[in-house]
Amino acid sequence: MAPPEVTQLLIAWGNGDEGALARLAPLVQVELNRLAHHYLSRERPGHTLQTMDLVNEAYLRLIDSNSLHWQGRAHFFGIAASVMRRILVDHARRRKELKHGGGAVQVSLTAAEQVPTERGADVLALDEALTKLATFDPRKSQLIELRFFGGLSEVETAEVLKLSLRTLQREWSLARAWLYQELRMDQHKPNSN
Repeated sequence: MAPPEVTQLLIAWGNGDEGALARLAPLVQVELNRLAHHYLSRERPGHTLQTMDLVNEAYLRLIDSNSLHWQGRAHFFGIAASVMRRILVDHARRRKELKHGGGAVQVSLTAAEQVPTERGADVLALDEALTKLATFDPRKSQLIELRFFGGLSEVETAEVLKLSLRTLQREWSLARAWLYQELRMDQHKPNSN
């Protein structure tokens, strides 16, 4: 489905048209499935969260967000990226708690074209880095979240953040460099995985 049609259905749903939600659900389900598969393909082998579990949980949280006024397809998938990040982080925390401090979920950043690094970073370290970045530069934190977790293109991310493509590319370069350094420092901390 073309982005303008998704945008129209999102706006109609935001205005209370339940029929729009019924028509929209199977269409965004396909895209959410693709995104979830993309995220989970970067996880370590044997990861206990399955694609459909991530999609279903994200979908339930998104449709419970009836107070949001969707601005369009990119906005919806930007929010979906944030929701999926929280689900993956919560899952990693639960798993870590079950193992009493061990077994953090691994996300291979080398598989992500957008965030080059030589090592894998666990979801908790990535979340901690993004939270830290958000304290002094929320836009760059959101940019990383949209590109890495949301799988949005540069154009879609620029649309969500209301930036020119050139500004987004410049900020993306700076955000990647900061994240790379932060995750390298985290790797060298005592008790780091």
